[in-house]
Amino acid sequence: MKRFHTVQSIVILAILISLSSCRQKTSAVVAKEHISDKVYPILDTENSRWFFFSSASRPFGMVNLSPDTEIDGAWGSGYRYAVDTVKGFSHIHAWQISGLSVMPVTLDKSNENTIYTDFYSKFSHEKESVHPGYHYLELERYGIITELTSTKRVGFHKYSFPKDKKAGILFNLNTVLGPCDNIEGVLEKSGDKELSGKLIAVATHRRPKPLTIYFKIELNTPIESVARDPETGNYLLKLTPTEDSVLMKAGISYTSIENATKNIREELPNWDFNTVVEDSRNEWDGLLGRIKVEGGTEKEQRRFYTDLWHGLQGRRIISDVNGAYPDNTGETFRVGQIPLDEKGKPKFNHYNSDSFWGAQWTINTLWGLVYPEIKEDFVYSLLQYGKDGGLIPRGPSGGNYTYVMTGASSTPFIVSAIQQGIITDDLEDIYQALKKNHMLGGIMGKAGYEHKTDLGGGLKYYINKGYVPYPIPEGNFGGHQDGASLTMEYAYQDWTLAQLAKKLGHQDDYDSFVKRSKNYGNVFDSSKGWMRPKDVDGKWYEDFDPYQVEHGFIESNGAQSTWFVPHDLNGLAKIMGGNDVAVEKLNDQFKIAEELNFTAGTSHAQENHPEYGRIPINYGNQPSIQTAFIFNELGRPDLTQFWSRKVVAKAFSGLSPSTGYNGDEDQGLMGSLAVLMKIGLFQMNGGTEANPEYQIGSPIFDEITIKLNPKYYSDKNLTIQTVDNAPNNTQVKQVRFNDQPIENYRIRHNEIVKGGTLILEMSSRATTNKD
Repeated sequence: MKRFHTVQSIVILAILISLSSCRQKTSAVVAKEHISDKVYPILDTENSRWFFFSSASRPFGMVNLSPDTEIDGAWGSGYRYAVDTVKGFSHIHAWQISGLSVMPVTLDKSNENTIYTDFYSKFSHEKESVHPGYHYLELERYGIITELTSTKRVGFHKYSFPKDKKAGILFNLNTVLGPCDNIEGVLEKSGDKELSGKLIAVATHRRPKPLTIYFKIELNTPIESVARDPETGNYLLKLTPTEDSVLMKAGISYTSIENATKNIREELPNWDFNTVVEDSRNEWDGLLGRIKVEGGTEKEQRRFYTDLWHGLQGRRIISDVNGAYPDNTGETFRVGQIPLDEKGKPKFNHYNSDSFWGAQWTINTLWGLVYPEIKEDFVYSLLQYGKDGGLIPRGPSGGNYTYVMTGASSTPFIVSAIQQGIITDDLEDIYQALKKNHMLGGIMGKAGYEHKTDLGGGLKYYINKGYVPYPIPEGNFGGHQDGASLTMEYAYQDWTLAQLAKKLGHQDDYDSFVKRSKNYGNVFDSSKGWMRPKDVDGKWYEDFDPYQVEHGFIESNGAQSTWFVPHDLNGLAKIMGGNDVAVEKLNDQFKIAEELNFTAGTSHAQENHPEYGRIPINYGNQPSIQTAFIFNELGRPDLTQFWSRKVVAKAFSGLSPSTGYNGDEDQGLMGSLAVLMKIGLFQMNGGTEANPEYQIGSPIFDEITIKLNPKYYSDKNLTIQTVDNAPNNTQVKQVRFNDQPIENYRIRHNEIVKGGTLILEMSSRATTNKD
């Protein structure tokens, strides 16, 4: 931590000098305290993937501008803390999309001919500062001070070149960049200080169609010349000498250069770099400040706001300021248009997003309670895909389906938004669109990345036989064809859809989907006490090992996935032999998992490791992240409180580049989970029942204040206070809400969103069997 504060001091001095040279006022930049300063952006960056890291980005921004130290592949790329070489500053770090990499350089006779292929530069973390909305670093090779910030759709660069060097900017438009190649890059000068261009992000295994990225460039200094290298196809700008810092705006659009220009005109009409930095920080402060925590250590607070920050990014806007968006769901590409409100503004944003697989235990609750406007936006975006392409997606990219992961993971997300009262209109149309995904021909029948068939998901077997066989008899179609996991996932998602059917009076549908939701029992082997895959003839998988990963189970093993029955845990306990048997079994799993810090190593890549992969509970990936709160459902809240605090301490308390999420953060899912566990609120079935229920855990802070959004809920705060909280006082002895006792460690949505004070009296002694 000493290094970080040293760097901050260096950078503040650099900003002061820079501001002085630009004749800007500096007092606001230095004096104002920002809650976003508690965020530690370089958390886990030694293990990150292309879309994981953010710096010069707004919440869910189309532009996610940051330096890249590794550029080859979706995994292990982007900003990697242990790599000391900058290979460019690129603007798009999204699920299966990358684009527009630039690099400021200095030029002389020795490198003008080689600069197109030899332009990387070393840098030092000692001369670097990162906070939400801003990134500062120095390129050692060139002696250039670089500063980055952005609006939602516009990257904003500030380069301070050495005074005795010729300044240039390399546009590396034709390169591998993270998950895909960038090809056919074109850059044209359109004015003394302006350029426009485009490139193609080629199709990937996951995103099956190419995507054109358009951009507009504006500078504050004249362009002396633009040269294209015939071998690489990349472009070099030579800039007219200037005593001032060079400022560059880069507006992005997926629809047209005209709309990229409109994005600049509306979002960044001025050249005041430091005001944009401050505006970005204020925007982050506004969202992060919805939850204020008191107590705990400084490290715990910093990690908490870093978790919260991760829950508010990763999934990227793809629509322009005027509501134009790329629609790639049909036979041919088209530019779609989001409906406009009475003021002529788009009613919602359209998004690029990784899967909602696991969202039922993470962003479902966090966004639903604290950021309902964000949840509403995402729901309408998912529904727009349904209107355009016929199916509500589970993880769209580039305006198209990717069929990432499995099942109909958007169903719980959308149903919970309805049950929380966030979505109130057109419920019948929404229900019919969701129902389509649960029937033959819908998205549930597609295995991961299964673009041309719908056999891999085994849905016809699930409907006719009550389970998905392993293996699928027809052969391999897509990924994740793990029948036991698919059976349990479909059963849960069917239950969530049944709740909406009930709400709308579709009794027959309700009965049908509830019946299907019991299918999880068909893959439970009572002789073994575990969920177990079986083939199409009903024969159990031979040589079954509950700790062997990915043999019938998706990104997990049988021990982890056995507990994936969030909608009917008492039913699961019954077939296990009763609540006491189930509690003892799960408690033993936690004891073993604790020896490995509750995660399968420190990265997603280690989940298949011979040792780490055999862990019975893995908080580094989604399939078993609900398990600590299962005890609550089975009458042992004391064990929920005990183990959830243990998990937080061992899996979600690190604050370094080498660790953080110990697996796959997946665009805010694990950050959101950590937030919920630390404030002591959780929803076992994803908030999908009528008047959703929150389970109460064991908060790590003395006081948590959640500012409720008055557009959706009460214009009051929800305050969670703990009495006698301490590292060893993990047990909740008594709960009161607005001076009324709360039984069973549960509270309903309609109560909590009215605001008030939830008081938890903490103790070191367990209170058991509170039914």
